[in-house]
Amino acid sequence: MHTLEQLRAGQLAGLRRLTLACGLTEFPREIFDLADSLEILDLSGNALSSLPDDLSRLYKLRIIFCSNNLFTTLPAVLGSCPALEMIGFKANRISLVSAAALPSRLRWLTLTDNVIESMPDALGQCVQLQKLMLAGNCLDSLPASLANCHRLELVRIAANRYTTLPDCLFSLPRLSWLAYAGNPCTQARELAALAGTAAAGVAWQRLELAQQLGEGASGVIYRARLDGADEVAVKVFKGAMTSDGLPRSEMAACVGAGAHPSLIPILGTLDAHPQGALGLVMPLIDAAFRNLAGPPSLESCTRDVYADGLRFSTQQALAITHGIASAVCQLHARGVMHGDLYAHNILHADGGACLLGDFGAASMFAPGSPQGDLLQGIEARAFGVLLGELMARCATPLPALQTLLDACLQEEVRRRPSFDMIERALRDMLPA
Repeated sequence: MHTLEQLRAGQLAGLRRLTLACGLTEFPREIFDLADSLEILDLSGNALSSLPDDLSRLYKLRIIFCSNNLFTTLPAVLGSCPALEMIGFKANRISLVSAAALPSRLRWLTLTDNVIESMPDALGQCVQLQKLMLAGNCLDSLPASLANCHRLELVRIAANRYTTLPDCLFSLPRLSWLAYAGNPCTQARELAALAGTAAAGVAWQRLELAQQLGEGASGVIYRARLDGADEVAVKVFKGAMTSDGLPRSEMAACVGAGAHPSLIPILGTLDAHPQGALGLVMPLIDAAFRNLAGPPSLESCTRDVYADGLRFSTQQALAITHGIASAVCQLHARGVMHGDLYAHNILHADGGACLLGDFGAASMFAPGSPQGDLLQGIEARAFGVLLGELMARCATPLPALQTLLDACLQEEVRRRPSFDMIERALRDMLPA
């Protein structure tokens, strides 16, 4: 975090990333003194409602964050910034997104938690677009031109007004991670899952919280003791809206998923939190399990970040991918799409045991329906990406794995294998 005083005193010369959160109501003109170096500008958490018309003077600016401000319109000047690739205006009051506001090099657009009712047709001209975050708005459609965004891999449209999913999504050749829960088209299934859950409620008063174990897009996970005895993990949701969707939708998917050896189990839902927060109570996972990878970075955009030098034996890779495929096979049979099938949501132990968690982007669908088959095909591509990442870290991957990888990454979603087929293929590769 930097200060306005440092900026005005010229102490930030040559800075590549500037972060200012100090109640700004106007854009500080001194920022232009950094034009020859500034690449990332974070003005989140202020009271801004406009940007200067000459913002394009920041000719090296690649990334701008203006979340939690007072914008009602996505500033048109963004479209004239020559190097701009990433835009984040989460939690403003934006109702209007014009074609002029979309730069030609756009790769990542986050407009979560606004009041947007429509997106411009020009969105389809952003052919470099990889990540589109629109959860928590008032959308009931997407422009058909979005089908031109052949590099688009991750889409978040949860908690909007969709009564049916846009057809253009199913023609995107690289779409792998889709979240659409909390819309009218999923509401009935989510309510049924919550009403029919066997997961008991766990009163907050029964829990003694200890240290924080982790934090994701939707919530914070704590170590805790239940009834003064058993150690558990408690996930407390951060608020009404996350970058992926609604906490209640995540809870519905979690309890609808059922028990599986490769799914993190649920002991119950959290009751009587003093601030009314929602949450989940889970068994404490053995310390031998660790994250398979870290989440995507600003640079990698849609790709997880693995530890340098990380390697797997072919046996480990097979065990992990088979365990995950088996878990997702059960999810799909129950009408749950994980939506965030990434290595950073997988815990693994040395022997190849694995656990899939974090249902923050999960959505529900009708198993056996034509659209359900297409949704499973989207998730198959996510699995193909995961499989490819593990294969790249194996000394001698099996040729059959490459065949399966190629099948999962086919551009035509209808031609990708179901998870029944994926699970069987991997099971046949496991040693007897």
